[in-house]
Amino acid sequence: MEILAFGVQVDEKPLLEKAFRGRHALRCLDVFLTEDTAPLAAGHEAVSTSVNAVLDRGVLRILAAGGTRLIAQRSTGFNNIDLEEAERLGLTVARVSHYSPYSVAEFAWTLATAVNRRIVRASHRTRDFDFRLDGLMGRDLRGRTVGVLGTGKIGEAFTRIAHGFGMRLLGWDAVENPACAALGMTYAEKERLFAEADLISLHVPLLPATRHLVDAAALRAMKDDAILVNTSRGGLVDTDALVAELRAGRFTGVGLDVYEAEAGLFFLDKSLEAVEDDTLARLVTFPQVLVTSHQAYYTVDAVGQIIDATLRNVLDFTAGRHSENVLIPREPSGRSAHPQA
Repeated sequence: MEILAFGVQVDEKPLLEKAFRGRHALRCLDVFLTEDTAPLAAGHEAVSTSVNAVLDRGVLRILAAGGTRLIAQRSTGFNNIDLEEAERLGLTVARVSHYSPYSVAEFAWTLATAVNRRIVRASHRTRDFDFRLDGLMGRDLRGRTVGVLGTGKIGEAFTRIAHGFGMRLLGWDAVENPACAALGMTYAEKERLFAEADLISLHVPLLPATRHLVDAAALRAMKDDAILVNTSRGGLVDTDALVAELRAGRFTGVGLDVYEAEAGLFFLDKSLEAVEDDTLARLVTFPQVLVTSHQAYYTVDAVGQIIDATLRNVLDFTAGRHSENVLIPREPSGRSAHPQA
C-alpha cells in the first residue's frame, strides 16, 4: 500500500521516509490537503495529513471517492476534521494521541521569557550595533503568579518549569492533576486565574466549549502588565479582542505560536505576497508581541514520536487493530476514542 503524505516539512521528510522504509511505500508532498489538492490522493488507500490540513465535508468526499480509506493525521489535535462526515463515509481516522510534552512546554517558556526580557528587540538592535538598554527592562519571574489553563501532560511539564522558577502556581482544568497539586498548585475558577496571574499559558484542546476561552471579558480581567502565551490552538484566543487590548496599551508581552486563522498561512512562505489578513498584520506590529509559526512541537524528539505513532496507525489499520489513536470508527463499546490532550 502506498501512503500519500501531505504537508511534509523539509526536516520531516527524511524521518518519515526512514520510518516507512521496508514497510509501506510512501510519497511525500509539501502541499497541504485542501479541496484543490485532495484529487492528488486518488488511488491511495491511505493519506497522512498535517495539523493545518482542511478535512471538511468536501475534502472528505473527494478522498472517499478516490478510494481513500484511512486518514492518519500527524498531530494530536483534530478540530480540522469533520468526524461525523468521515464516519458517514466509512473512513478510518487516526491521530497521534500524545508525544513529548516537553517540546511544547519548553517552547511556551521560551516565548514567555523572550517577551519578558525583550530578546527579539535586543537581538535586532545589536545586529545594527545599537547597544542601548532603553525599553528592554523585564521582570523577575520568581515570586510572581503563573496561571496554567489545562494541566494535562503538557500543562504539567510547563508547571514543573514554573515551579523551578519559584513561582506561585494557579491552575484551571476540569480534572485536577495530582502531580501539579503536589508541586503546590492551587486550582481556581478561570476568572480568578485571569485576574491574579502575572503569566498565563494555555494548554487545553480546541473544542466548542473552549473556543475563545480567552475572550474580551477574560482579556479585560487580566492585569495590565500580564504576559499571555498560547502554544495550544489559535482558536482559544479571540484575536480581534486581543488586538483591541494591545491597542489600548495593555500587556507586558504576548507570545503566540498559534493563530486562529493560521490555515493557509503557517508553514508557508508568504514573504513576497501582500498580507490579506488585517488582524495578523496588525498583531505582529506590536513591539511586545512575538508570533511564531506553530513550531512548539518541532523537535527531533517530538517529531520522531509523531512519525512512529503515524506508522503504528497505518500498521494497525492494515492489521485490523483498534488503538487509542483511532477517532473513527468508534470503539466497540460505542464510545468515541477522543482522549483529552
